[in-house]
Amino acid sequence: MNARERQTEVGDHLEANARLTGTVAIVLLLPLALVLATGLAVHRFLLIHALIGFLLIPPVLLKLGSVGYRFVRYYTGAPLYRAAGPPRPAMRLLGPVTVVLTLVVFGTGVELWLFGYRFGFAWAPVHHASSYIWFAAMLVHVINYLSEAPRLALADWRDHWRGASSRQTLVAGSLLLGIVLAAAMLPLPTPFALSTGGG
Repeated sequence: MNARERQTEVGDHLEANARLTGTVAIVLLLPLALVLATGLAVHRFLLIHALIGFLLIPPVLLKLGSVGYRFVRYYTGAPLYRAAGPPRPAMRLLGPVTVVLTLVVFGTGVELWLFGYRFGFAWAPVHHASSYIWFAAMLVHVINYLSEAPRLALADWRDHWRGASSRQTLVAGSLLLGIVLAAAMLPLPTPFALSTGGG
């Protein structure tokens, strides 16, 4: 493979990664809004809040994976990834914070659903506080990419460019896996279901 072919291949990877990231981002918008809304009235909607949260875990991990891949390629010096440039300065600073907050929000949520206060009472306030900060960070993130993400998400449906079906399958598969995970968690007894009447 000569240098030009190699450059074209990396460019294709860059575009494919951007399309996957944009598609997952659009798919996540409504469920993330719902998980926030149900979290504001968690004592009434605990079960719905938890199930949406579990459903979101696989697509959120897919989004983190696609963004993380570009991050690694950029910082390991891949030429076209470097040429494409870094995110806007604010997004470059906000990105790692958003990733950490995402892991904290979902991690503490799963811990609370499975174990309640068995390992201490700090998990609930950490979950709640990190959720509010995470929402603020995500709001800034969404506003900054609102014009770009829909274009990327629709691109594969419009032109069926190489790998489009694989990317669509990845996104659909992550949602299906999320449904399976939520269904698997549903019958598990949770300390909070007992104290809230199951939602």
